[in-house]
Amino acid sequence: MSNSELERVIVRPVDEYNQKLVSYVHPPNWVNPQPADCYDLVVIGAGTAGLVVAAGAAGLDLGLKVALIEKNLMGGDCLNVGCVPSKTIIRSARVVGEIAKAKNLGINILQQIDVDFSAVMTRMRRVRAGISHHDSAERFQNLGVDVFLGSGRFASKNTVEVSNKTLKFKKAVIATGARAVRPQIRGLEEAGFLTNETVFSLIQRPKRLAVIGGGPIGCELAQAFRRLGSEVVIFHNSSHLLNKEDADAAEIVQNVLINEGVRVVLNCQLEEVTTVIDGKQLYFSTNGHRDSLTVDEILVGAGRAPNVETLNLETVGVEYDKRQGVKVNDYLQTTNPKIFAAGDICMNWKFTHAADAAARIVIKNTLFSPFGLGKSKLSSLVMPWVTYTDPEIAHVGMYEQEAQKLGIEVETIKIDFNSVDRAIADGETDGFLKLHHKKGSDEIIGATIVASHAGEMISEITTAIVHKIGLSKLSSVIHPYPTQAEAIKKAADTYRRTLLTPRTKKILGFLTKFS
Repeated sequence: MSNSELERVIVRPVDEYNQKLVSYVHPPNWVNPQPADCYDLVVIGAGTAGLVVAAGAAGLDLGLKVALIEKNLMGGDCLNVGCVPSKTIIRSARVVGEIAKAKNLGINILQQIDVDFSAVMTRMRRVRAGISHHDSAERFQNLGVDVFLGSGRFASKNTVEVSNKTLKFKKAVIATGARAVRPQIRGLEEAGFLTNETVFSLIQRPKRLAVIGGGPIGCELAQAFRRLGSEVVIFHNSSHLLNKEDADAAEIVQNVLINEGVRVVLNCQLEEVTTVIDGKQLYFSTNGHRDSLTVDEILVGAGRAPNVETLNLETVGVEYDKRQGVKVNDYLQTTNPKIFAAGDICMNWKFTHAADAAARIVIKNTLFSPFGLGKSKLSSLVMPWVTYTDPEIAHVGMYEQEAQKLGIEVETIKIDFNSVDRAIADGETDGFLKLHHKKGSDEIIGATIVASHAGEMISEITTAIVHKIGLSKLSSVIHPYPTQAEAIKKAADTYRRTLLTPRTKKILGFLTKFS
């Protein structure tokens, strides 16, 4: 039975690039294979976590039988409605940001910037389609994975049903991901709104855009759309944007957004949305004052909800929560010992790289931990993350307040980028490195970087934490001059200087007399 007889997937606009995308990640002529007698692994969901589990298990060339089920687009959020399209648009928006700063660098732009929004979105679709073959049904079939397109659900303790076929399994993995939360605001559904799942289908720039939610997704897209020419307002229910990040870091990004013309409404309660002649009118209260605003489009970026509803989890004894997702232990094992989960469906870290790391844990724990020996733990991961505003915020490890709650005494070294030569030369001094280490020790336990390319810099600190490379050793690492990453070297040197106690100085002075 071909997939076209089941459920055809359409990605709008229906142009050559989106047709190419669909031909790879949900081909309309796909024929689901005849199921094997029994699968070593059945994976439900072909987002990052599911793809890594399936490819990792099949690619070992051990003759394992692996099935992969996807009801929508292979590649999941990351390829289709997340990392790839958003960062492609952000790249175009960064050009506008650079041009806006050009005068400070001695470059005069003689004409007004002309942003071709349609061309920006076309490029995004072209880029997305161009890399989609990596996640294609055909590629995974060639890896030895049986790919089934359709909605999968557990039918019994050891079977999954998909498109009128029954797949028997020894072990299964739930990797169905999450979707955008729909806020309970009166009139919002009727007025219509965008999420990360629909915003990348736009072909015309919204003149006025409201963004609900001042977290990473909201801030990234608010800045991008503002730079691309939209009037943007962010509604956020906290006292500052990015309130889960380091407060100093969040303040820098918030001020940048305001200076670029984004209106920021904080401590906000959205009450109602109505449709009016010239758009959509939002009614809201902030600090006891009621107001309204009319926009053309509303983008919701207020959190994620796990995709648990259609899996029939009760049949296999897998406990779940509609808000938190599938319940797992530290080994990513559900309440059914033969069923595991990975990615957004069960984890607080909702990042592509987190799903990838979790999938590797699942491969080991499902296939290579006989009698439970040698299992890997989710809690052992050191997880970095990045908010891709301009400047970026990158973080790894613990925040200072987290360490204090655990009874860990912390000392913090802060290097402002106005003391880093390359940042000064680049005109990018509004940033810093905060590095937390255990008091009385050079052991690094966390760091936050605010910089134009903070995401490219954080991996050095992540490597140091993972491999327990202390500040003393990091100080001996030669960093090219001039680079903004030299801030890390400066932090390590700052720590080394704290070791120069009066007693140490006396010893060093004594040694110089015999050298």
